[in-house]
Amino acid sequence: MNDALERLRTTFGFSGFRPHQKEIIGAIMDDRDVFAALPTGGGKSLCYQLPALLRDGLTVVVSPLIALMHDQVEGARQYGVPAACVNSSLDARTVSSVYHDVSSGRIRLLYASPERLKVDSFRSALREWGVSLFAIDEAHCISEWGHEFRPDYRLLATLRSDYPGTPIAAFTATATRRVQDDIVKTLGLRAPLIVRGDFDRREIFYRVERKEKVADQILSFVREHRDQPGIVYRSTRKAVDQCAAYLNHRGIAAAAYHAGLSDVERGTNQDLFVRDEIQVIVATIAFGMGIDKSNVRWVVHGDLPRSLEAYYQETGRAGRDGVTAQACLFYGPQDIAGIRYHIDRLQSEQERERATTQLREMLRFADSGQCRRVGLLAHFDQQHGGNCGACDVCAGDVERTDRTTEAQMAMSAVVRTGQRFGAHHIVDVVTGSLTERVERLGHNRLPTFGVSSVHPRGFWLDLIGDLESAGLLRREGPKSGLTVTPAGKLVLFAKERFMAVDRPPRVDGGRAASAGAARRASTGDEGDPMPLRPSQEALFERLRELRRDLARGQGVPPYVIFSDRTLIAMARIRPTTRMALLRVHGIGDVKAERYGDAFLETIVRFVRGDDPGADDAVVDGDGS
Repeated sequence: MNDALERLRTTFGFSGFRPHQKEIIGAIMDDRDVFAALPTGGGKSLCYQLPALLRDGLTVVVSPLIALMHDQVEGARQYGVPAACVNSSLDARTVSSVYHDVSSGRIRLLYASPERLKVDSFRSALREWGVSLFAIDEAHCISEWGHEFRPDYRLLATLRSDYPGTPIAAFTATATRRVQDDIVKTLGLRAPLIVRGDFDRREIFYRVERKEKVADQILSFVREHRDQPGIVYRSTRKAVDQCAAYLNHRGIAAAAYHAGLSDVERGTNQDLFVRDEIQVIVATIAFGMGIDKSNVRWVVHGDLPRSLEAYYQETGRAGRDGVTAQACLFYGPQDIAGIRYHIDRLQSEQERERATTQLREMLRFADSGQCRRVGLLAHFDQQHGGNCGACDVCAGDVERTDRTTEAQMAMSAVVRTGQRFGAHHIVDVVTGSLTERVERLGHNRLPTFGVSSVHPRGFWLDLIGDLESAGLLRREGPKSGLTVTPAGKLVLFAKERFMAVDRPPRVDGGRAASAGAARRASTGDEGDPMPLRPSQEALFERLRELRRDLARGQGVPPYVIFSDRTLIAMARIRPTTRMALLRVHGIGDVKAERYGDAFLETIVRFVRGDDPGADDAVVDGDGS
């Protein structure tokens, strides 16, 4: 491990291991199988990249998507790790060149798709090269219980029998115990080291809001985070296209991503986002697993995800560099009705039950009046004491009020009108609105007509939405009427109480951080936020511009040169010598040699006052 620590410092620029990395790397060095569930940003790639530099033989990394693979290879090369990949995007000459480099020992880390492992010639080549480790990235794709199950990943079950003496290490950022057991069984892992990291993404602030005019809500959020890259998830291709067009029309550089676009258009839009040429990618769930972009500062869901597993994975694409990030979910009753409509049309009863359970868990999270992390982490069998300080509930933006009486009024109106009308008609009845329809149907003669005019119409619409979300009312489909569920009857007949989420008006626009806070704060080893002063912010922007220019010149994503966390550290420390630069998190010998002069020059110019904005640029030049 002494050699590993030295490599960690000189190659990767890290002063110490992150939680669980040391024990995982130690097990791999001892030829032991490993299952590791570590959160996004938890340093999974280092667990096989570092052993690849220390062990004899070839390390083969199975990766699910081509774009992800290329990003991972480029990221490894930036650290000086001899890496390459083979996939269907490469022509025969390029693949032949890679094979030659592997045979000659010039490549120590080879990324491959699971489909590539079906090719007999590739398997034969692996035997000739001598594989010292198989690392399975995104291992949850193996399990049919995983939210991104890929049948081709099941092919990896033959690795154990074909390579009985080669250790296998499976890595995932999201796996329940059930998925974990399925992965271990399918891969045939032998007495593996099993590691489950801390799934609490402390750098992410979670917020849930009810939908009103969701396009305007998304626009407002994006404007509050101007110049910070982010992802907007929508549930349909049509919603994606409309949202991207809406943002562009209002001056936000955005692009769409969904399966209905051509491969060329999809790839172009992804590249624009990965290279920081546009601020926003608007996508269906088809987007995300194929990127390794570390500086995503926020994720917005414009519709309710279908499971907590998917929500965790998608929000986890923000803040991978450890810098604070935002996750905002907008949802409404129409989302619930749409999901239930699809659930009811599933052919398998088992699939319907599973999807219903997932929806119920998602709604409990969205409607919860307790710390968001409590419910989210419980899904991964991890306890949290609450009061995290980094979600809307703990920030005091969410309160709960006893609305049992009002819930009984609304549900009584639903029952007395025959359980076949939507929310607006029910509200007309409860508030005593004598519409043509109410009068024609005789609903103005019901005991519940005009039962309460104390609350405004919006209150009742929100309340009915809350009742739906809580599973007390439901709709069979998007256009069907409301019905009272068995759980709703318990409240209706005063056997249980109903506590509704009450969100008071927010003077500051409802955000836990100001427009630039996610960019202006970094996260220390203990998770403490360290805000940048104005001049540090100005230097950060200069460094970011330099990074973008260097990345364009090389044709690589900016974040593979230096992460936002590294740039923030430079802006705070302001190193002016090579020795001081090497003490900055994420800068090893290779990157210092490759980029050090350019970044040091920018910092020195700023410190000397040759750059506007350097009003308090005082530094002693040794990194202190």
